[in-house]
Amino acid sequence: GAEESTLLSYFSKHQIQALKPKITFSTIRDLECPVLDSNELEGKPEESCGTEELFEWLGAVWNQVSLDNKSSSFLSTYCCPQPNTVVEKAFLCTITGFIIPEKIIQLLEQLCCYFGEPKLAYWLTLTAHGFADSPVSWRESEHGFHKGGENLYNFVIFRNLDYWLQMAVGTYDDCPP
Repeated sequence: GAEESTLLSYFSKHQIQALKPKITFSTIRDLECPVLDSNELEGKPEESCGTEELFEWLGAVWNQVSLDNKSSSFLSTYCCPQPNTVVEKAFLCTITGFIIPEKIIQLLEQLCCYFGEPKLAYWLTLTAHGFADSPVSWRESEHGFHKGGENLYNFVIFRNLDYWLQMAVGTYDDCPP
């Protein structure tokens, strides 16, 4: 109402404008992906990978690190954890900007609908990164930015709608209850 109008006029007087999140899509072809079992958080040798291996692999994929483990590579000799399978196409969508929690919940719900139709994927993931210099990390807790400013969580959603939730926080932050 009137308060919203006053707030909008304040922002426009000071040349402050709302920015829409930036959305980028990419397709990764012939990607080696870890084999996961929703019931095995630790993984099972020669059957499935665990949560820590997956989290490390996701970081490499997001940062476009070569996963071919060539000895001539000066950047990385990292390779996909075993066991793995080659996926013909993997889709990566990145949304950069300030996103409210309700929108993240809406994204999760939409991702769960993906499994409603017959698909070949066994799992998918959604990761939300906080800003490294954010004043708040979780709920009302002050963000203890000291060196890294880690502040993220990752959902791995399986075809049967089981999920894993992984969280990473900085050295001086507490995990949410």
